[in-house]
Amino acid sequence: MDRPGRVIGRHLAATAGRMRMRREQTASSPRKWPRPPVPPDGSAFRFVLLIGIVSLFSDMTHEGARSITGPFLGSLGASAAVVAAIAGGGELLGYALRFVFGYAADRTGRYWPITAVGHAVQMTVVPLLALAGNWPVAALLIMAERSGRAMRSPARDAMLAHATAELGRGRVFGVREALDATGGMLGPLVMAGVLYLHGGYRAGFAVLAVPAVLTLVVLAVAWRQYPHPTALDTGERVPDRRGIPRTFWIFLAAMGLIAAAYADYPLIAFHLGTHHVVATAWIPVLYAGAMATEALAALLLGRLFDRWGLRTVAAATLLTACFPPLVFLGGAALAVVGVVLWGLGTAAQESIVKAAVTGMVSADRRASAFGLFDTVFGICWFAGSLALGALYEVSLTALVVFSAMLQLAAIPLLMRVRHAR
Repeated sequence: MDRPGRVIGRHLAATAGRMRMRREQTASSPRKWPRPPVPPDGSAFRFVLLIGIVSLFSDMTHEGARSITGPFLGSLGASAAVVAAIAGGGELLGYALRFVFGYAADRTGRYWPITAVGHAVQMTVVPLLALAGNWPVAALLIMAERSGRAMRSPARDAMLAHATAELGRGRVFGVREALDATGGMLGPLVMAGVLYLHGGYRAGFAVLAVPAVLTLVVLAVAWRQYPHPTALDTGERVPDRRGIPRTFWIFLAAMGLIAAAYADYPLIAFHLGTHHVVATAWIPVLYAGAMATEALAALLLGRLFDRWGLRTVAAATLLTACFPPLVFLGGAALAVVGVVLWGLGTAAQESIVKAAVTGMVSADRRASAFGLFDTVFGICWFAGSLALGALYEVSLTALVVFSAMLQLAAIPLLMRVRHAR
């Protein structure tokens, strides 16, 4: 007979062997993510609509503020160089931090809390600009607003992407961008109304507290009704251990060229005003028109993307390559057409481009991919803005050639991504 110690030893060894075999089987087979019960029909669109309304009020707040921060900083004693540095540095910071927060969202899985904190920071600091007594304090608040936007964007887009399996990637991001652009149009118009009534810059920032509060209220409603957006994803969620695919990097290179080629509206507005292409009073109206174009184009481009895929991005790029000569070399009528095409391009960058990225990476890496994409895109945009500003001082023709050729150079890369899919 075996001694009791040997019996126990063999039993423990057998148990350890079975546990090791289970671990090896688990590691070799794909792990499926747990998902809450499937929500009723129509929930995906309601979720997209709620997030879109959040974007509407949010853009109404921060775009309304952006429309007057330049002259407000000037009224506090900031020079033109300081204003440009604050604006450019804020945009660069707002893009550069997105990869950090996107990676954090994927690592922790706390998409809602990160989105909520980002919105809370952004919506709090905008009305506080009404209390800024000097330009350094105002600059600090502007940087905080950009940081809040960087925090919430990748996590929000990752949650939104769960609805694309049911509704289509183009439609989801098109609807959100349409509502986002609507807010971007209404905010500056509200500020124009406040200034027309002689309310002043501080009164304008104070008025923006209303859409800021509405942003947080609707966000809370969306979080309560959809605490688990993964339930909207009707596809099988299997983590991708291969990392970010090669097609993503090619696509990012193409969009980096477009970002570097794209002129900021402040430069367009500066040209239209300095060269008296249109009356000064019409410049903000043109911007509102560009935002209206962006809203309508986002819906159309989203639908086309779901039918034609990346060919839609290439076609939109071909059209937007025409805006530089129209805006910078044409008269009033051609400039209006150019601004409309500029709005079409911004719609593509915020809607169908995000839809394309959604289809390139797995669900558990989307926030990181969105953050990485936005970071590189923002850096290229900032570098391109510096180049375009320098070229503007030398030759308008050189600026036009630089902008148009970079956009056209992106099209072969886009088609390469399409054939590689």
